[in-house]
Amino acid sequence: MIEEALNAFRKGRPVLVFDFEDREGETDIAIPAQFVNPKDIAMMRIEGGGLICVAIHPIATKKLGLPFMHDVLRVASERIPSLISISRFDIKYDLRSSFSLWVNHRDTFTGITDIDRAKTIKRIGEIVDIVMMNSHVDFGKEFRSPGHVPILRASENLVYERVGQTELSVALAEMAGIAPAVAICEMLDSETGKALNKKKAMRFAEEREIPFVEGKEIVKYYKDFKEVKAKMFL
Repeated sequence: MIEEALNAFRKGRPVLVFDFEDREGETDIAIPAQFVNPKDIAMMRIEGGGLICVAIHPIATKKLGLPFMHDVLRVASERIPSLISISRFDIKYDLRSSFSLWVNHRDTFTGITDIDRAKTIKRIGEIVDIVMMNSHVDFGKEFRSPGHVPILRASENLVYERVGQTELSVALAEMAGIAPAVAICEMLDSETGKALNKKKAMRFAEEREIPFVEGKEIVKYYKDFKEVKAKMFL
């Protein structure tokens, strides 16, 4: 199934990514950012229903100067003490959050429409591709914050360090040989009020002919991928 997922990514098509039963236990719709269009955004908000974000490779976030939001709040709390209490981190499934800045492309209007979010996300994907090739981009020249598209900053060593949807989707993009920036959106269940369970997500994937891949598969293949790549440079 991993090869089907990689091929879908190379063609700009969606993949469903399930993390782990003992983590969030969620399935995300994942689409390579550089290929995102308004219909993709509509599909994610209607069929997914969660938050539409863009997960970015750590090298790209460093080159673009995109910080973790908890670091922004920590620094800001030195001047605004009321931020101290809300910036204490205590989520139940991980040690920290991947959230960075929320942005809109400067050419968007409200920023929330399918067209506007697609423009923002697609351009983020294109810019990540550019900076990963060691070219410079002035991020602030094209984007403003706050906005309607949350950027997620993947961990330094991806799945070797953290196995959230952020790292899993970016690792999948890296293995596919495309820009490591991926739009992701949780699949929610309106009947239960919870995340869509794995069986329903798998049924959805089968009906729509969308590859379904589990976090454990991505972790295994990514580590094998990195080992092979390392041997090539010995």
